[in-house]
Amino acid sequence: MSNIDQSGTFKLGTRPVRRLGYGAMQLAGPGVFGPPKDPDAARAVLRSAAAGGVNHIDTSDFYGPYVTNQLIREALHPYPDDLVIVTKIGARRGADGAWVPATSAAELTSAVHDNLRNLRLEVLDVVNLRSMFGHGAPAEGSLEPQLAAVAELQQKGLVRHIGVSNVTPTQIAEARRMCEVVCVQNLYNLAHRRDDALIDELARAGIAYVPYFPLGGFTPLQSSVLSDVAQRLGATPMQVALAWLLRRAPNILLIPGTSSLAHLRDNLAAADLDLPDDAVAALDGISASANIRTPATARAVAEA
Repeated sequence: MSNIDQSGTFKLGTRPVRRLGYGAMQLAGPGVFGPPKDPDAARAVLRSAAAGGVNHIDTSDFYGPYVTNQLIREALHPYPDDLVIVTKIGARRGADGAWVPATSAAELTSAVHDNLRNLRLEVLDVVNLRSMFGHGAPAEGSLEPQLAAVAELQQKGLVRHIGVSNVTPTQIAEARRMCEVVCVQNLYNLAHRRDDALIDELARAGIAYVPYFPLGGFTPLQSSVLSDVAQRLGATPMQVALAWLLRRAPNILLIPGTSSLAHLRDNLAAADLDLPDDAVAALDGISASANIRTPATARAVAEA
């Protein structure tokens, strides 16, 4: 495996993590619902990620539901001292696999306890509150009641740090007035760059930005420019997309997900890829190009 130390580090609150991490969502069954076809293979991917130096794993108890957290526990518990597991609350799964808002104080409290139980932890390092006001994109709406509930759980010692997900700048400002926010998790990649200014603002404040769907999600990024740069550098398009994100800002933490050992190795190798300036300039133009395919469906974004 590659030396992912090349990706650098950034802090999630008090916990330093390598900037190239792993997202566990794809370890669940189709549609992020139910168990995987091969649980042993899923656990092998998790063990390989940790062995390769990954110390930031993103998950949620509503992936499955419960499936990814249970796989993480089975594969990695007792956890390495430097491993930071970041989870997400604010939704639940319906019997049909639907993504349903679960934002009352009682539901958020239950979600934290579910995460603790399934991960076999006494405290959660980072809990992201996911806004459910918008599905296709972040939408305005006060998060004060939900943040108050999570802050109370933090005061009780069940949550160490708080983050927010699928949020607008206004919601982030509201959250920062109520508690210390250590990370923001929004949709961002080569093609979706709505948060450019926000990323720079968060970097100045020392807050991590964690893009979900860094490789395009359920519809991988495809661009002739991306393919050309990858061919010239002897890399895969996905490695180039990840390397561009690492170069974009020092506070970006990556959590590319996969259920494949081969793809995991490819993703981690992005830490070794050095993008020349002309390649970066070409890649910077992708978001304005029509020659790209991205996961534009609301269903895909709702499943972040």
